[in-house]
Amino acid sequence: MSGDALLTVDQVVAGYTTPVVGPVSFSVQSGQVLGLGGHNGAGKSTLLRAITGMSRVFSGTIRRATGLKLCHQWQRPELPPELALLGREIYTLLGADPDRAPAVIRPLLGRPLYRFSGGQFQMLQTLACLCSPAQLVLMDEPTNNLDGRALEALSGILHDLAPERAVLLVSHEKAFLERHCSRMIEVGQ
Repeated sequence: MSGDALLTVDQVVAGYTTPVVGPVSFSVQSGQVLGLGGHNGAGKSTLLRAITGMSRVFSGTIRRATGLKLCHQWQRPELPPELALLGREIYTLLGADPDRAPAVIRPLLGRPLYRFSGGQFQMLQTLACLCSPAQLVLMDEPTNNLDGRALEALSGILHDLAPERAVLLVSHEKAFLERHCSRMIEVGQ
């Protein structure tokens, strides 16, 4: 698949009952961390949802490489109330190997989800998506609620991204985007 785009978004206009974003065009190549920037309400999250089929594409095309595996880290993952699952089980469900979890997440793997704070659940989901076997990881505001150690772990994984993988990264933190992205697109301008 080298040289071919993992994902191509061509003149996409997306939204829900009415368009929210677009037209937007870009492609994501293996080994790339592509940043999507823009003001609140510009449609960055809606665009990620269009890629996964969770929002409506009014016009344009979204093409995925054949057999593409992707993982979507949500901006505000909902912590299931009193669900009797352990962190390890959620980590595994997202396709990540708990035995290879970053040190910052290991203490959470044996803890029941109902004992997680919102920030801990965000960190678990964010790092599990990045540590999954997905070729393309869609990340929506992954730095929300993360402490310094979790941010370091996230930065390290992004820095050491395998060449056959890619990340599409949404963030309001321009410095974080500039530090980690090989290319950036402004949405809503």
